[in-house]
Amino acid sequence: MLIIVTFVKISCFMSNILIAPSILAADFANLQRDIEMVNQSQADWFHLDVMDGVFVPNISFGMPVIKAIAKHAKKPLDVHLMIVDPDRYLRQFAELGAAVLSVHYEACPHLHRTLQGIRGLGMQAGVAINPHTSVDLLEDLIQEVDLVCMMSVNPGFGGQKFIENTYRKVEKLRKIIDRNQAATKIEIDGGVNANNAQALVAAGADVLVAGNFVFSSENPTQTISDLHGLFV
Repeated sequence: MLIIVTFVKISCFMSNILIAPSILAADFANLQRDIEMVNQSQADWFHLDVMDGVFVPNISFGMPVIKAIAKHAKKPLDVHLMIVDPDRYLRQFAELGAAVLSVHYEACPHLHRTLQGIRGLGMQAGVAINPHTSVDLLEDLIQEVDLVCMMSVNPGFGGQKFIENTYRKVEKLRKIIDRNQAATKIEIDGGVNANNAQALVAAGADVLVAGNFVFSSENPTQTISDLHGLFV
């Protein structure tokens, strides 16, 4: 009987895994087409990476593009700010329709206040951490964090190789969340594919961001479905 109960718990947990295609990997010449594809797929969120060329060595897209995406998107916008001084723009992203807004631990000297500001604007508050940043630094404020966006590649560019140490960090962060009885979700961003998705979830991940793996495939809709199917 114990084995059966345990299996049910695992199945229920895995069925709640969220898939968030990263629009950074979409075809920007056919952006509306790709947005509609995600709408019609089994994806759960749109993941939007905003880069300023200062915090990370790349520039992606800004307010006008997100406004255009929001016009057509029928699923929540998960916005990941890879920018310096994100506090200046919290209200603008709320007005653009962000459901989840993640700021980088490394970019926020007053992180607790920033998280309060995000929540005060009606968004879920996320903290993103770079590969070198210890998850131990989040323990004192984990109950204020709705989502931890754990970078599993160095931020700034898509298509990078997955960093294997991520599994250990996920396991450690899951223990911190459980120890503090927090409801924080763990999101993995970078190099996610069908080969590592199940291991990431087994380690404690809740949300999988998939960019090139989805948009570079021959059938992105099927790829999203297959990824979701790993957890049904």
